[in-house]
Amino acid sequence: MGSITLQKVSKVFGEAKVIPSIDLDIKDGEFVVFVGPSGCGKSTLLRLIAGLEDVSAGKIVIDGKDATERAPSERGLAMVFQSYALYPHMSVRNNIAFPLKMANMDKAEIDKKVADAARVLNLTDYLERKPRQLSGGQRQRVAIGRAIVRQPSAFLFDEPLSNLDAALRVNMRLEISELHQQLKTTMIYVTHDQVEAMTMADKIVVLNRGNIEQVGSPLELYHKPRNLFVAGFIGSPKMNFVSGQYAAQFGAHTIGVRPEHMLLSTESGDWKGKITVAEHLGADTFLHVDVEGIGHVTARGGGDFPAKAGDAVYLMPDKTRIHKFNEGGLAI
Repeated sequence: MGSITLQKVSKVFGEAKVIPSIDLDIKDGEFVVFVGPSGCGKSTLLRLIAGLEDVSAGKIVIDGKDATERAPSERGLAMVFQSYALYPHMSVRNNIAFPLKMANMDKAEIDKKVADAARVLNLTDYLERKPRQLSGGQRQRVAIGRAIVRQPSAFLFDEPLSNLDAALRVNMRLEISELHQQLKTTMIYVTHDQVEAMTMADKIVVLNRGNIEQVGSPLELYHKPRNLFVAGFIGSPKMNFVSGQYAAQFGAHTIGVRPEHMLLSTESGDWKGKITVAEHLGADTFLHVDVEGIGHVTARGGGDFPAKAGDAVYLMPDKTRIHKFNEGGLAI
């Protein structure tokens, strides 16, 4: 079991209300990602679930039992930190085994659990090495291995990939997603990177200033954002927003159009603009265009779209894919 429920949970530091009041249900076996800009409260929320911070009000229920006052060690959760938190003088084997030794588990059982975790994480050949002899990705896997051997009801990941380079981040994203498929254990994952959120999550929780803006599947948030904040945060490159007379034609205060829903032409279209930057990425071309009366617009075209900085280009929003928002920023 690995269900976690937050009931009116809040956190206050001095005069600052970091988490005003949150209700959230996480089902057993779900991969849930907390995402949002820096300072939105996502790491604080994870620490509240882990028991590393005390809640100011509200209740945390784990597997149907009130865990609000339980110590971290009594919650049946395992946390994987951004910094790995490995013991530098210990081998990989002993780092992974450490929580089991602290629990006075039988040596034969410890050896079996360590061997099983090492096999799952492709660390069998590295068990006698020290952390300094490992790559960043391997160190992260050791940290995950130390969590796996405890057989927790849920794993908590606090920005675990932020210290890795771009290529390693992609590899580790895949490895953690595959690990979730294997273990089928609840995972809560904190990141500020919405690409990580989109590619890994069963369910995304978008946070802003300590409040939940929207909860849903990656595609639900992408195609049906409930407000301007979610629409602007989810998706890369970001959604284009247009206000004024053009938006009023659609009965909206603001309209949003994703870059891939901006039709491109060298001959005709609703708007004529000047390309400021053309990013040719092989399969795609991203054009950054200044349009008089509209502003800066980003459009996505095919990899072979003929364009360079300084060229004129025509754009036309796909009117069937426009997102409409009212004056308060809520989707219409």
